[in-house]
Amino acid sequence: MPSSSATKTNIGTVLLVQLRYNFRVYPTPGQQIGLAKAFGCARVVFNDGLRLRQQAREAGEKYVSDAELSKLVITQAKLTPERAWLGEVSAVVLQQALSDLNIAYRNFFASISGKREGRKVAAPRLRSRKDNRQAIRFTKNSRFKVLDDVRLRLPKIGDVAVRWSRMLPSDPSSVAIIRDAAGRYFASFVVRTGQDETLPPVDSEVGIDLGLTHFAVLSDARATFTTAFLRRLLPFCLRERACCNRLSLRAARRRNFGAVSMRGWPTPGGNGSTNCPRPSFARIKRSMSRICA
Repeated sequence: MPSSSATKTNIGTVLLVQLRYNFRVYPTPGQQIGLAKAFGCARVVFNDGLRLRQQAREAGEKYVSDAELSKLVITQAKLTPERAWLGEVSAVVLQQALSDLNIAYRNFFASISGKREGRKVAAPRLRSRKDNRQAIRFTKNSRFKVLDDVRLRLPKIGDVAVRWSRMLPSDPSSVAIIRDAAGRYFASFVVRTGQDETLPPVDSEVGIDLGLTHFAVLSDARATFTTAFLRRLLPFCLRERACCNRLSLRAARRRNFGAVSMRGWPTPGGNGSTNCPRPSFARIKRSMSRICA
């Protein structure tokens, strides 16, 4: 589904809009291993670049440029035994991870200098494998492709099954593969269109009333039955409602009789003493009738 955010750019007299479409993907167990390697390699490159710039700052050296950083943490690192496994994933994934670090630093510098509006942006931090969200990005240079059998071909990953909810309006310029905290995988495509996609205006309106017996009742008398998930929650909701009713009844009794002691009748002051006369049966009957009315 398309995201609500969009980027608009003017080229001459043509207004171009960048939209993001998210779809669920279902990689095989072997593809999940390949994606895990790509997530790890991108994280290592990001952290290595961040450490180099932090060490240069602590040593009083000049800021490491983007080109020099790419040469150190990607090109030369692949030649070392400690980082030789970086060659098992697409080089575009590593370059995009380093690009994220460069953008984070630019936003941080613009924020502290006052050039960036809005709230202050913190300095980049190290990424962790325990983060709830893992993501990598492929651009056109990586030659990813949407196949005719509606699968997504990713370099050094394979053909991944995608659950398409709609067709893309144009060829995507990049795709990000995301793994959330629940272990689900998503493909986020960035496409460019000539005009903003908005739904056509309609004149009709409808009201929705949510309930337990029916999931939703519309103002035109149409009813949507409760889904299986909500039907399983119905006994729990009924128990909670009964519990709330009991608590409300006890609170009403406290308001009428005061605090109840363990061995005696309540006192008007609520101090728990038992030296107060018992209320008459008629008084109790009148109070209960008001509560249960």
